[in-house]
Amino acid sequence: MFTYDSKSWGDANFAIWVLVNKLIPLSLLFIWFFTNRHWWYHALLVPIAMYVFQIIGMFNDNIGFIDKFELIYLVPVMAIVIPSIYLLRARMFNQINDADKTMQELEEEFMIKPTSFMGKIKQYF
Repeated sequence: MFTYDSKSWGDANFAIWVLVNKLIPLSLLFIWFFTNRHWWYHALLVPIAMYVFQIIGMFNDNIGFIDKFELIYLVPVMAIVIPSIYLLRARMFNQINDADKTMQELEEEFMIKPTSFMGKIKQYF
């Protein structure tokens, strides 16, 4: 069907093994992200972005070391995700102190419920 030139990997079996070791957790994180109903699900964007950068780095032949500097590229993602999650958490606990709502009622209040599959996709982007 096709041929693969492993170039710097030395062996195509090793290259595919490394790729599968990154694709399996990435696919499980995507499933968890799209099916999670809790308010903190955006925190999953950080490891998703890390695995995406690692997979992209695998196919770059100029890189001598894989899985070394991905954290530097994740700083902009973390700069957006972590403060937004913290602010949402602070807002929730502020409302808990003001009202007599349970944590489950507050999670339902903050939950965005799209009606269709496309609505759910548009919610994230």
